[in-house]
Amino acid sequence: MTSAARPLTRRRPISERIIEVLLFLSAALGIVTTIGIVLVLLFETLEFFREISPVEFFTGTFWSASIQPRAWGVLALVSGTVLVAGIALLIAVPLGLLSAVLLSDYAPPRVRILIKPVLETIAGIPTIVLGFFAVNFLSPQLLIPLLGRGNIGTFSALAGGIVVGLLITPLIASISEDSMRAVPRGMREGAYAMGATKFEVVRKVVFPAAISGIMASIILAMSRAIGETMAVLLAVGTKPQFTFDPTESVQTMTAFIAAISIGETPQGSIEFKSLFAVAATLFAMTLVLNLASSWVVRRYRTAY
Repeated sequence: MTSAARPLTRRRPISERIIEVLLFLSAALGIVTTIGIVLVLLFETLEFFREISPVEFFTGTFWSASIQPRAWGVLALVSGTVLVAGIALLIAVPLGLLSAVLLSDYAPPRVRILIKPVLETIAGIPTIVLGFFAVNFLSPQLLIPLLGRGNIGTFSALAGGIVVGLLITPLIASISEDSMRAVPRGMREGAYAMGATKFEVVRKVVFPAAISGIMASIILAMSRAIGETMAVLLAVGTKPQFTFDPTESVQTMTAFIAAISIGETPQGSIEFKSLFAVAATLFAMTLVLNLASSWVVRRYRTAY
């Protein structure tokens, strides 16, 4: 066979094959870790449900894991989690979207270079620092004087929602701004050519074109708010109760897990097993939100 007829193939060097194996192991590590977490949660949760009725757990509205009389109504924790996350979204969605609009269409390059790193710095603040900010400044200096000492205390869902809202604002702003900047300039110029104002271009062209990224950022921010721990542990208190009053002290699922798993809970006890039942419920909630985010991106994705 002549050299011109030989196939243009060569044996891959051993270093390339080693790199391929390392990449595969790195990708598989995340899958194996997730499967391990799910199996541990599932096993301990089933052990918990052998002693506590699932109906009582998922429909009860009173929670008392460490004080007699014991009660295992997880709705008391779910309501606190949803309340704090809802307040956070009410704050973060307008601030995040307005910041994204400013950075993508209104701010000149120099201002954008200055504002975006400062905005994203908020996401790097340790959450426990935000919790101390809520306890030492937000509640005593702002909320109590504004609402009255008899109407709100040091710990409240409102304080927790505000600090979590500040925490997730950069997430919404950054992802939404990237989605808006990805809209082709030709679509903007076509709208301008038809006589549209800048606000009309943003509202009727950029927003609809970037809706998949915007919705994904909101859902991911909601997952982040639901999973927040230290800020809400300090800001909202440790009083599990089924309420949607933002001035009340509540307890979220993550705050319960952090508060009770400090080494004093005996391993194998019903209190210890309840941690995994609550964690499994939280895992299911965040999983549903992440699946919803993926569906929104696929459903409303716009190809240019």
